[in-house]
This record gives sequence, structure tokens and C-alpha cells, in this order.
Amino acid sequence: MDVIGDLMARDRRSDQLALQVDGPGRTYTYYDLITTSYKAGNVLRYLGVGKGASVAIEPVALPEPILTFLGAAQLGAVTVFDPTADARAVLVDVARESEFDLPPGRKLAVYNGPPSSPSTTHWEKEVWSENPAVHPEIVDTDDVALVADGSEYTHGELLDAAREVVDEYGLGPDDTVAVRSSLSHPGTLAAGILAPLLAGGTIRVTDGDDPVEAALAVGDGAPESPSISPDNAIPNR
Repeated sequence: MDVIGDLMARDRRSDQLALQVDGPGRTYTYYDLITTSYKAGNVLRYLGVGKGASVAIEPVALPEPILTFLGAAQLGAVTVFDPTADARAVLVDVARESEFDLPPGRKLAVYNGPPSSPSTTHWEKEVWSENPAVHPEIVDTDDVALVADGSEYTHGELLDAAREVVDEYGLGPDDTVAVRSSLSHPGTLAAGILAPLLAGGTIRVTDGDDPVEAALAVGDGAPESPSISPDNAIPNR
């Protein structure tokens, strides 16, 4: 697999659990996750996002931010997990809608409920109604997928970091990786999101400080063993 979009190939769709979010109690199978990532990418295209454009996402480990990142990657767009960043499209919780008054040419989308302004895109509504078509963009391994703390990370760098985690901890389809750190950290994205998807395993977003059953936890001070600090999963530069 050379680019993040390869993780979302149609032939990887199955009833295997891909994402579990403990707090809201939401789950996605690989079929659901992959299909919805196509829809999320199409919503971004509707908002004017194309290859090389930036998408600013609230760094919360919930399905909407994760799926928007996966959809953006399939378009060759660049994700910044900071909604205040200058970007073509911005995604935040609906509770934060009033914080954003974007200039012309930039679009706001919200999740967790319908927006107040007719100019704001309702993520759930638009994603639900979208056609799950595969995106026609050609994305290369050297294309930038993420910007964090002023550094750019390519598709290849993020996937290489994910492979190192998979190999070091022997992750496979039956394994779960617990996410306990912010998506704003590139190490969280590589080890907590991409590594389990690469292995065909499950991403589990934990709720609270109690340990959960997992093959690996990503986060400083995680109660599970083994665990990895996001700082130790930053892609090699």
C-alpha cells in the first residue's frame, strides 16, 4: 500500500469491526468505514476541496473527523487537525459553529447536529445523501497528506510509520489499538488510526481512564500494556 487511500480499497470492505468509539457507543465495520469515507470525500469535493487543498479538522477522535481525514486523503488534499488554520474547508462540532465567520471561498461544515446558518454544511445530512463513488484523483506516495506543528508529512511517511508500529507490535486483524491521544499529533494518526487499518484490525477510541482490552494503546501514560507514546510514532524525516 503506497497511499492512505489504498487502505480504503473496495475489496477491503467486510463485516470486521474497524472503529469503535466508547463514549457515544458508535461502531463502524470496514464496509461502513470505507463506504462512508468515499461519501465524506465527495462532500469535500462539493465544498471545493481538490488535490493540494487544505482541510482543517477539529482534532477529536470521533468518526466524523476520522472519516473526513480519510476522505481528504483520497482526494490528495492536505489535512490540518486545527480548525483555526487557513483551509478551503473546516470541520467542527456544531456547538462551535458560532466561533467561525469564514471569508468567501472557505466553507464550514459541522457534525453532531444541524447547523444554524444555511451557509454551513450539515456533515451527517450531506454524507448520508452522497453517492459512495470512488474518487478519480491520482495520489502519489510523495504527496503531502498532513501538516502538524509546521511540518509536512507525506502519504508514504505516514504509512511507513504505521508499518513500523504494525511490525514492532505484531498487529493483525484480531487486534485492537486503543487511542488515548489527540489527532493533532502525527504519531497518534500513524499509530492509532493508520496502523490498525493497515493491519486490518480495530481502532478503539476510549472513554475515561480505565484500561480496555487492546493489543496496543497510543498515548502518554496509557493504562494498557503495551503502550506507545505518540512522540515515538512520528514518521521519520
